[in-house]
Amino acid sequence: MTTASTARRRARTTASLVSLGALLAASATVLTAAPATAAETLLSQGKTATASSTEGAGYAASAAVDGDLTGTRWASQWSDAQWLQVDLGARANVSRVVLNWEGAYGKAYDIQLSDNGTDWRTVTSVTAGDGGTDELAVSGTGRYVRLQGVTRATGYGYSLWEFRVYGESGTTQPEPGGAVRVTGSQGNWRLTVGGQPYTVKGLTWGPSMADAPRYMPDLRSMGVNTVRTWGTDASSKPLLDAAAAHGLKVMNGFWLQPGGGPGSGGCVNYVTDTAYKNTMLTEFAKWVDTYKSHPATLMWNVGNESVLGLQNCYGGAELEAQRNAYTTFVNDVAKKIHSIDPDHPVTSTDAWTGAWPYYKRNAPDLDLYSMNAYGDVCGVRQDWIDGGYDKPYIITETGNAGEWEVPDDVNGVPDEPTDVQKAEGYTKAWNCVTGHQGVALGATMFHYGLEHDFGGIWFNLLPDGLKRLSYYAVKKAYAGSTAGDNTPPVITNMTVTPASAAPAGREFTVRADIRDPDGDPVTPKIYLSGNYANGDKRLVDAQYRSLGNGTFAVTAPEKLGVWKVYVQAEDGRGNAGIETKSVKVVAPPVAGTNIALGRPATASSSQASYGDCPCPPSHAVDGNPGTRWASDWSDPQWIQVDLGSVRSFNRLQLVWDPAYAKSYEVQVSDNGTTWRTIHTTTTGNGDIDTIEAGATARYVRLQLTARGTGWGYSLHEFGVYA
Repeated sequence: MTTASTARRRARTTASLVSLGALLAASATVLTAAPATAAETLLSQGKTATASSTEGAGYAASAAVDGDLTGTRWASQWSDAQWLQVDLGARANVSRVVLNWEGAYGKAYDIQLSDNGTDWRTVTSVTAGDGGTDELAVSGTGRYVRLQGVTRATGYGYSLWEFRVYGESGTTQPEPGGAVRVTGSQGNWRLTVGGQPYTVKGLTWGPSMADAPRYMPDLRSMGVNTVRTWGTDASSKPLLDAAAAHGLKVMNGFWLQPGGGPGSGGCVNYVTDTAYKNTMLTEFAKWVDTYKSHPATLMWNVGNESVLGLQNCYGGAELEAQRNAYTTFVNDVAKKIHSIDPDHPVTSTDAWTGAWPYYKRNAPDLDLYSMNAYGDVCGVRQDWIDGGYDKPYIITETGNAGEWEVPDDVNGVPDEPTDVQKAEGYTKAWNCVTGHQGVALGATMFHYGLEHDFGGIWFNLLPDGLKRLSYYAVKKAYAGSTAGDNTPPVITNMTVTPASAAPAGREFTVRADIRDPDGDPVTPKIYLSGNYANGDKRLVDAQYRSLGNGTFAVTAPEKLGVWKVYVQAEDGRGNAGIETKSVKVVAPPVAGTNIALGRPATASSSQASYGDCPCPPSHAVDGNPGTRWASDWSDPQWIQVDLGSVRSFNRLQLVWDPAYAKSYEVQVSDNGTTWRTIHTTTTGNGDIDTIEAGATARYVRLQLTARGTGWGYSLHEFGVYA
């Protein structure tokens, strides 16, 4: 942006020929400050500054507090309602604010103060600004000082050479701890911090704790005031420090087994394992004592989904006893925390409102409940009413529907919502939370994560650092607006052809409509995940070629099974749209007739009763890709098929289970005794081997000499084609 800024760098104090009465009658509240007293000090220079947005990397918020009046500047995006704030590091008596505008100035704006970076009070307003230098006399106390833009004077954004905050020397004092309380009465509760109302507008924390300073400004720009963790220890300090520096709070978590709900964590006997409970109690108390006075601490959260998760460890009457014992232990932890830290509430999270009766019965010392709820988050309110509960709650994980909540697609795997549906899920969740007024005290939505893998694409707001529609849905919910933001490409109508019969190693077709709301050039990429095929949750680059018009020819993996294929469209502005569908990879067709189909098969050994076994050799020639032959776990092994008579053939197809052969020979015989080798490999990699090797014989044998895994050898299909 280039503007004529020289004419605007004049001091208003040199252009004041109007009468004092006229000045006082003016609608603008821009006042000429009295000369600074000797005790007044410049408080803002070099301090931490953040902003709602920047025009680019060269216009950071820090440039407005670096002391350079003409060389560096902050510039916002080109929309109203932008802000710039500075953290003075401690509360101070603020007496004067001086704004040195560049040509893109604010016509109307407020100067606001805050003790915690969350709750703001306006100390002066300008409604008829004319740029240049605004010198504003103010009176108030706070740690944070903010310029809140209301109306721009130009078509550009807001731009300041310098934002200077002055106060009386020697008047700064440490910020008060600000005790956190759950106050009010049945159905009319609220959370307060330092006596001020506080609604949790949070996200669960994904990056490393050490990277917190890097991401906190972004969280702040989203309107986030709280982050949630699942564990608290020595590594938590950088997160807490960075949160405090940017005016955010932290819900400090403590992990208990079996955490994470169904299929997660280890099993503990809460009825008898006193040693485990004492160890955890001592460990938690240590970190409560360490961080109880940290300004970022909001509350303590004991356990995550363990009442539900205990079903993986116990059943029947024992499960009931364990759930009662677990929630009783949570209460013991709550009492211990309160004895150390009376100024921060204690909660406990589960993923099933059926856990709440146990808390109600056994954990009266909890200050509030917490719940992880995704697609059914709106049902939590009715469950709370039906249960007759007498404590408020926070939703500690929510967002779009999870794998366990969506119908299966044509290939029998969970049908992942589209990016548009995911964004709508976050908006719906927040509306349901805020709709339960006086009971639901906020949410920490899931998930401010960076992982670019199967789970990251399903839930993360910015996988690989790329912002998605869900990111902006959360920002709109928390900050109230995304006006002026550059938003991601939108992908619709994605199809995969053939969806349920893509031949391994050959091409299938992917098509999607891709548009960018801001008209940015879009770069599409294609990824694959084998999560459902082989348990590998990574996203790997697909081999593909563009056919034009949003259509791609993608090479299928060699591994059979259901894969996820992803279209990722990037706009070069840090945003991405991501859409995914499943594709079922099948054995490629082989020309000719499978003359081994249904013929007698024998083997050196076979698994009788392991996993899905028995796995006899006949399963390798039955034409069913869902059955398999499996050998003992040793070398060498063999499997052979009797073709019934001497037959000619020209190729074989071997469909391996994950327990494959690294080295093997294909041998043939006319009598089942004397063998000759027609193919040898020492570089087998599993998946599917199509072998172009012809012979005339009655018997065909695989002589297996080196396993590719620690298991034995296992074949789904052993085909011989004429």
